[in-house]
Amino acid sequence: MKIIDIECHVLLADDYDASFTSSAQDSLLVVLKTDDGIEGYGESDLNPWIGKACIEAPGTHTMGLSMRDLLLGADISDISDIRAIWEKIYTQTAMNGRRGAVIHALGALEMALWDIAGKAAGKPLHALLGQQRDTPVVPYASLQPAGGSFEAYRDALCASARDAVDLGFKAVKAECTMNGPYAHSGLNESYDRHTEVVAAVRDAIGPEVTLMVDVQYLWRDAETAASVARDWVEFDLYFLETPIWPDFIDEHRKLADMIPIPIASGEWLATRWEFVDLIENGGIGVAQPDVGRVGGITEAQAVCALAQTRGLPVVPHCWKTGVSISATAHLAFARPEIAFIEYLPPQLCLEKLRRELAHEDLVFENGEIAPPTKPGLGVEINWDAVRAYKVA
Repeated sequence: MKIIDIECHVLLADDYDASFTSSAQDSLLVVLKTDDGIEGYGESDLNPWIGKACIEAPGTHTMGLSMRDLLLGADISDISDIRAIWEKIYTQTAMNGRRGAVIHALGALEMALWDIAGKAAGKPLHALLGQQRDTPVVPYASLQPAGGSFEAYRDALCASARDAVDLGFKAVKAECTMNGPYAHSGLNESYDRHTEVVAAVRDAIGPEVTLMVDVQYLWRDAETAASVARDWVEFDLYFLETPIWPDFIDEHRKLADMIPIPIASGEWLATRWEFVDLIENGGIGVAQPDVGRVGGITEAQAVCALAQTRGLPVVPHCWKTGVSISATAHLAFARPEIAFIEYLPPQLCLEKLRRELAHEDLVFENGEIAPPTKPGLGVEINWDAVRAYKVA
C-alpha cells in the first residue's frame, strides 16, 4: 500500500477575528491517499499557510528535501513503516528546520499515516498503539471566554464553566488571561483582577469539580509569578498552565520550587527532545504535548513514556477541530499516564471550524469518553465546510 497523493487544505472561518487569540479559527487539513483507495486525515496547530509550504516546498539539496516528494510513493504496508517514514523525513529535511513549523507540519502527515493504518487494519487507531488502559479517559472542558471588559470576561467564563458542569464535565480549565501576550480583546487588568476571576470560577463550579487555570505566558519571571500564584493555592488547582515563557527554563525551575501548584507546559514544543529539557531542567509537574505540534502520534507517545519514567501525569494540549481531538483521544486510550484530555464540545465553542469541519467518533457520557470503535481516527470530514472555508 503506497501513498499516491497529498492534499493540503488551508482553511479559514469566514467569521474569523484577528484580535481573538484562538488558533481554532483556521486549520491545516492534510489528506493522504493510497493506491488502495484509502484516505487518511491529519491536522496540526500552526499557521496553515506556513504548514502547507513546509510540506509542499521543493527540495534543493540532500538535507533539505521536500516532504511531499519524500512521502509520495512511500510504502505503509506495516505500522512500523510509519516511524521509518517519519525518521526519513525528519533527517532529510533537517536543514529546513529540526523544530518548529517543519515538525508541526510533519505531525499532520504522521497523524494521517496512522489514520490510514487503522482503516487498512479495520481497527480504531488506539488498538494499534499498544496496551489499552484500564481506566476511563476523562476530558476537561477548555474554556476561553469572550468579552471586551473585565466584567464581561469574568461573567462569560463563569457562565461557560457552569454550562460545562451541567453537561457532565468533571473538570474544567479556565483561560485567565487579561494581560500579557495573550491578553484578550485588548484587556490590561491587574493581577488582583486575575485572582478575582479564578475565585469566581471556583465558586461557580463548586469544590468537587477539578479546576485548572491557564494564564498563557502571563509572566516573565518566577518571582512575579509566585507573588500572584501563592494566592491561588486556596482554589485547589490541578495545575497552572504556561505561567512563564517556554524558553525560560531556569525560571520554570525556580517557580516549581516556590509554589505547591504543579506547573503544566509543553503545548508549543516540537519533538521529545525539547520535552527532556523542560522536564529535567524546568521542573514542570504536568507534560502537555500537542499531538500535531510535537511531531505526531509516535512522538507524543515518546513524551508520555518520558513522563511516565519521571512519575509525571500527561495532559495533552489540543485546540483544533475534531481531527486533532480524535487523535488525542486515541492516544489517551493507549497511555495510562494521560490524566485528562482537552476537549471542547460544539455546545461550548465559539469557533465555526470546530463545530463544522469534522465529526469525531467520540461519545461523552457521565464525564467520560468511551473508546472509539470506527477504524482509524474515526473522523468524518464535512467536505461542504472544506469547500466553504478553503482559502489556499
